Amino acid sequence: MTEENVNELFRLYKETGDKNLRNVIAEKYLYIAEILAKKFVGRGVEYDDLKQVAALALLRGIDRFEPELGMQFTTFITPTITGEIKNYFRDKSRIVKLPRRLGEISARVKKFVGNYEGTHGSKPSVKEIAQALSLSEEDVVRSLEVGGTISLDSAAFSGEEDGERSLYSLLPASDDAYDKLEMKDALAAAMKNFTELERKLIAYRFRDSLSQSETAQRLGVSQMFVSRMERKLLSRLKELLKDSV
Repeated sequence: MTEENVNELFRLYKETGDKNLRNVIAEKYLYIAEILAKKFVGRGVEYDDLKQVAALALLRGIDRFEPELGMQFTTFITPTITGEIKNYFRDKSRIVKLPRRLGEISARVKKFVGNYEGTHGSKPSVKEIAQALSLSEEDVVRSLEVGGTISLDSAAFSGEEDGERSLYSLLPASDDAYDKLEMKDALAAAMKNFTELERKLIAYRFRDSLSQSETAQRLGVSQMFVSRMERKLLSRLKELLKDSV
């Protein structure tokens, strides 16, 4: 089916609202939903559930698509489905009941981080938070993760001496930071001397987007071990890649 034929189907569907036409379009592009759903496997949700979320997003995308604007449907639907899947994970994480103590710590940490950013214009390090609130660094890391405030673009290092504190400091701008990383020959070369454990940690954290606690469980180590090793590995990668990307 050519692009012209697809656009004609969209035009007819917009005019008639015939669900059969929508289903024909959906069948042609269902493979995109399946591919994107598979990218998010391994994060605590079954593939069939992810595929259903992606398929529903595909149908909604078909309803919203305007072919007369000149954009190809594949270009439009890919970020649409990805966004729906990410929203699903966000909504799912909000309904998970936190242990009471961790919830209290998370609230204290969130308040401190907000006040710190308002005063200093930057995020505090884990060490600074722990010292200010008389907490262990491990408790701070756990509270940040369950509070949803740690990500690729948040504090990845724990001290001011580390300079840039984001994984993005290693890379050019990209919509999908780890995919961009993975495509870089420079990264493959930089990681060739990493141990198997180090490679797994990087893969779990930045390819599979697992939390530090989930990564620790998979590796059979403590969460603090993961936190410290992650900082060291990111620092090494930053140094190795500074002249390559």
